[in-house]
Amino acid sequence: MYSFRRFKALRPPSIPSARRGSFACPAALSTVEGVVQPVPINRTPKAFATLAEALRAVQSTPQVRIEEIAAPGRLAPWAVAFSAQVTAEGTFLEDDAVDDLATGRIVVLYDPAAPEEWQGPFRIVSYIRAELEDELAAEPMLGHVAWTWLTDALDGRDCDVTAVGGTTTKVISESFGTLAQRPTTVDLELRASWTPVLEDPADISEHVEAWVELIMTVAGLPPMPEGVSPFPGRRR
Repeated sequence: MYSFRRFKALRPPSIPSARRGSFACPAALSTVEGVVQPVPINRTPKAFATLAEALRAVQSTPQVRIEEIAAPGRLAPWAVAFSAQVTAEGTFLEDDAVDDLATGRIVVLYDPAAPEEWQGPFRIVSYIRAELEDELAAEPMLGHVAWTWLTDALDGRDCDVTAVGGTTTKVISESFGTLAQRPTTVDLELRASWTPVLEDPADISEHVEAWVELIMTVAGLPPMPEGVSPFPGRRR
């Protein structure tokens, strides 16, 4: 029989301890002139920190409520996300008994590796949904029209973009049975993504301002020149 007494217990090599109050692990140690020093883990890149600060400075308006939400964690190493709701309060649509005219989400991604399909280190992913007026819902060129709303919003803010892509979808909701009394509704879903070409990460705010104008247009409240008010009407 083998005797375990012949073997000495193996001990892992000792790891020099970091200074009190800091954390270090073997993968996060570097040596400078023979001295082991901790390396920061998950340090936020300056470019993304600048971008996030600019995004958080974008303010809500009386018609558009903007809130930061949890960003998806698997699309890029760093991400920040916001939701937006367009309300009828204070507009000519206030009496239509519609709480939210449109809702949307926008996610700004950052990957220093600049994925080939992005054509840059940043990427914006957008989703907007709104119920349509009867006349617009019947428009055969609705998809094309909705896409021009996006491009016009970006052009209006002089946003430099590349790798722009997306889809427009018309969603028809019909109710049956115990819900048959509900009217048929038609919603527009606009999904889009694009790569902002930024000289300064802080310039991302122009893209978000363009997106806010886009969601207002989808909601039926397009930005108007100063001193001009939209003609009163009803969505449905």
